[in-house]
Amino acid sequence: MSGSPVKVGVLLPTFRANPADAIGIAIEAEQLGIDGVFVYDHLWPMGRPDRPALAPFPMLGAIVAATSSLSVGTLVARVGVVPDETLVAEFAALEHLAPGRVIAGLGTGDHLSANENRAYGLAFAPPDERRHALGRCARALLGLGVAVWVGGLARPTVEAAESAGAAVNFWQAPAERVAEQATRSEVTWAGMARPEGGNEGLDAVGLRDAVRPLVVAGASWVVLGWPIRLHEFAAAAEELRAS
Repeated sequence: MSGSPVKVGVLLPTFRANPADAIGIAIEAEQLGIDGVFVYDHLWPMGRPDRPALAPFPMLGAIVAATSSLSVGTLVARVGVVPDETLVAEFAALEHLAPGRVIAGLGTGDHLSANENRAYGLAFAPPDERRHALGRCARALLGLGVAVWVGGLARPTVEAAESAGAAVNFWQAPAERVAEQATRSEVTWAGMARPEGGNEGLDAVGLRDAVRPLVVAGASWVVLGWPIRLHEFAAAAEELRAS
């Protein structure tokens, strides 16, 4: 492996009514040397409108107040849920609270999240309009010095990220797709190390072996979904950085 050491992050458990668990996990993650924590931007868990979901920006504001160096971000904040100017301003406010620590994960949304928009009377624009808005927000945030990741596997979305100068974030993509993208732009990866069984049962060796192909492929960050054994993930990350 070559280049800068990989950074690792955790997607926090925010599909619940109380933020205490997510804040506590973020504090522990920082203490263990994990590089960042991330939150979803959904109005409810996918396909479960009966369950709660914590709003991303208040959640991240609470986390930056409780930590000192941890990177924080969204995976991903969708354009169209709020006006573009509001979305940019939310990230700008967070950057003011935690300079250099914010990662603006942006996305266009898809058919899986469209019902969230419709349930709250929010327009769900055609794909080209959403990508145009995404590019506009990405450029504005990059101009403010905020790191931007664009989530999505579709080629037009990837091209929008490349055009804006943003990193590309792939959800659950194979290492081969990561390696191909790494020849054109910064690429980060998010998902479950073991999709069929989650991450919770993996020890440090299992996590290291699951993440290593993505690091070799060129991912600058690997972000794993909750639940995960934080001590084991920190140990795996330390070994990957040293190799």
